[in-house]
Amino acid sequence: MKHFIKNNQTFICDYCNKLVPQHPTSSRDHCCFCLYSKHVDVNPGDRQNGCKGLLMPIGIRTANGKTQIVYNCTKCSERVFNITAEDDNKPALQELYSKVWN
Repeated sequence: MKHFIKNNQTFICDYCNKLVPQHPTSSRDHCCFCLYSKHVDVNPGDRQNGCKGLLMPIGIRTANGKTQIVYNCTKCSERVFNITAEDDNKPALQELYSKVWN
């Protein structure tokens, strides 16, 4: 079972180089502008993954009633899922909806 560790910090996105603000209600795990993420967690928020590769958004799925961005790690090819955030770039999310995963 995954254990969630709250980790809500601002960061500079490694893909688009924008300053990403803290999540409005939870923990930030991806860029709200370009939707890219970084492969840093083994369990949500722990920052213990040694890969550190870029997580490229490749689609959307729904799991446990939550909408998640589907990622593929550009370094190790692992498939990763992050819950969408209220302030995510709506046009970028809309583009991912054409690539729905089950």
